[in-house]
Amino acid sequence: MRQRNRGRVALAAVAAMCAAAVPGQAYAAGEDAAYTFDPGAKKVSGAEVSTEASALTPGSVYKSSIKRGEKLYYRLNLDAKTDAYVSAVAVPRDGGQVAYGDGITVSIRDSTDLQCSSEDARFESAEFPRPIAAYAYRITQKDSSTCQEAGTYNVLIERESKATSSPGEWDLELRYESEPQLKSAGSMPTEAPENWPSASPEPPTAAPQKRSGGTSYSNATSLDTGEWHDDIAPGRTRFYRVPVDWGQQIFATAVLSNNNASNEYIGSALAMSLDNPAHGHVDDVSPLSYSGKPASVSLDPLPPVAYENRYNSTGSVSAMRFAGWYYLSVTLSPKIAKSYGDKAIPLILRIKVEGKAEKSPYAGGAGIFSVTQDDRDMAKSGRSDSEAARSNTMRAVGVAGISAGAVLMLGLGVWTLLARRRAVAAPMGPAATAGPEAFAASVGPAVPPGSNGPAAGGPGGGGQPPYGGPPQAW
Repeated sequence: MRQRNRGRVALAAVAAMCAAAVPGQAYAAGEDAAYTFDPGAKKVSGAEVSTEASALTPGSVYKSSIKRGEKLYYRLNLDAKTDAYVSAVAVPRDGGQVAYGDGITVSIRDSTDLQCSSEDARFESAEFPRPIAAYAYRITQKDSSTCQEAGTYNVLIERESKATSSPGEWDLELRYESEPQLKSAGSMPTEAPENWPSASPEPPTAAPQKRSGGTSYSNATSLDTGEWHDDIAPGRTRFYRVPVDWGQQIFATAVLSNNNASNEYIGSALAMSLDNPAHGHVDDVSPLSYSGKPASVSLDPLPPVAYENRYNSTGSVSAMRFAGWYYLSVTLSPKIAKSYGDKAIPLILRIKVEGKAEKSPYAGGAGIFSVTQDDRDMAKSGRSDSEAARSNTMRAVGVAGISAGAVLMLGLGVWTLLARRRAVAAPMGPAATAGPEAFAASVGPAVPPGSNGPAAGGPGGGGQPPYGGPPQAW
């Protein structure tokens, strides 16, 4: 009976290992969280004084916050050859009210406060709270004299909110990425393409499939070319991501189903936005109006992904500058609930990725600025980054758990065999011929029913008894 209990303990230990190794969900199963911050985000506070700014590390994600009217600094330590990108996702807390023109501006500045670049993210005609993103960058160019030197640079994030807007803090998710070095910088074009295919392609022909969107960039649901069905509730934002390689174009259309509960006209009912792999804003659509009938809206045609797009003065073209995951976010206005109820409305996304994948211009691995076979497989299966990470963790834990369990059970088996041999051999030793009292003394005091035996090191607990546990050498 005791050995059976020990087996249960071994299995419980393995199960505990599995539970400890699996990252926890940021929200309960089935619950639709407003925004799920990257589980690996480190907390950092912005400084109102630039000399007190905290340094950010390349390849890292951070969580911060900003108050109305605040201007916060963060620090970068840059060399003279690396292109750096810092993005900020602003998330109003508790669904607070926002007004036209509210938003954030992100800029990178050198030690003299000269601006390297800036971008803003604003709430415009779709005046309802949702995550909005912008980025800034420092890029090195031979013909430029601005922001080219190695040294300390500042990231400045400024928030603007009208007096009629909710005064509460906005959360920030910051991401700092370094762009890989080129294979041959001198051979790359320094002007953006002037002509590219701008006609919308034929819609996908594959059978529609169900895919539920994520609640942030970190758990965005992967999509590829096809028609994808989902549901979206008033006030919620769904996140999706699509791998777009060098030389490829992305086309996206959102279709909101009919709802027979009303025919009330709601202007700016649905917003859709596209962001690039560095979480820089690419483009958004004119918000879709809704009156209970099916309605659709599409992104304007965008150029194929090309390194030289960065030299174009149009923001939507310039942002198509590297391969990787492109992020679609779709938000349904909370005003829909007043006339149509708070239940989710069916949503269709039609995605088309056109063009043959071309070679990367980077030397070596490109990290997030690339499309791998694993990325394509995830797009086909619909897995997000967090789901892939959990799957890999479970696979590793499963192997480790089986190995640990096998070793533990093997050890218990050996201990049981030794214990039985000692139990048989003990009466044949000298103690057996010396009488019952000597034999009892040789094996130690009696073990009461239900007891696990004397404590190790105590009377009769010298670490080798047949009933008190495995030998001390284990």
